[in-house]
Amino acid sequence: MINLDVCSCLLAISVLLIVTDAHADTCPQSSDEIATDRPDVTNSSIVVPLGSLQNENGVNVSARDGRQSVDGTNSRWRLGIAPCLEVLVDLPTYFANVHGAGVSGFTDVSPAIKWQISPVPGKIDLSIVTGVASPTGSVAIAGRGAQPYLQLPWSYELHDGWGISGMLTEFFRPDDFATRSLSEATFVLEKKLAERFSLFTEYVGDYPQGSISSQLWNSGGVFHLTRTQQIDFHFAVGLNHSSPSYIVGLGYSFRVDGLFRQ
Repeated sequence: MINLDVCSCLLAISVLLIVTDAHADTCPQSSDEIATDRPDVTNSSIVVPLGSLQNENGVNVSARDGRQSVDGTNSRWRLGIAPCLEVLVDLPTYFANVHGAGVSGFTDVSPAIKWQISPVPGKIDLSIVTGVASPTGSVAIAGRGAQPYLQLPWSYELHDGWGISGMLTEFFRPDDFATRSLSEATFVLEKKLAERFSLFTEYVGDYPQGSISSQLWNSGGVFHLTRTQQIDFHFAVGLNHSSPSYIVGLGYSFRVDGLFRQ
């Protein structure tokens, strides 16, 4: 007897692939410039092209309550598996406490799938991401148990190189009895100053269930070395006592195209 849940999943995937194939011409192409999920907290609403593998990396220095830490490499691998559809995985990042009383350790491995719902030029680009942080890292750093999440990044291009974007995320923590969920909201204002260089400023608010919110103001820039390579930087400051005092980061990302025969 065939499991009905399996059949439902296969049907949903089939419908999804049919829908994405219907507007494949408007989905991201390998001729497009690299679009990354960094250095702002807000992820790109644009998926990687079909047959492209993208590697995003970075390192941060941060301070909180008199403690200082370094974390890296903040690596995210993204693979386009169908038009407007990608799979991604966040590899373990190591947090090293370098000053003050603190802990060191790895974060979880976090696989996810991302679907760009509205790849229509001139309209709001919207994607939906669903993933889970698997319990592979240090409990003191990553928390206990599997932690699913649901994410909605969006973006809209204005005039004269200006753009706005944002993201809503809901993190679920079934094994954390104190904070079962955490909601995150972000908003970004971006300006393209030159063909390859742009700056952004961003608000990030984390709202854990039953606890005090954490709020950041994050700003930085992106420079495209080539169509498929990017370097970036950012600097964030905390807006309340439950936030990090500051975060400074640098990053490098690249994309390899044409992995699948089309």
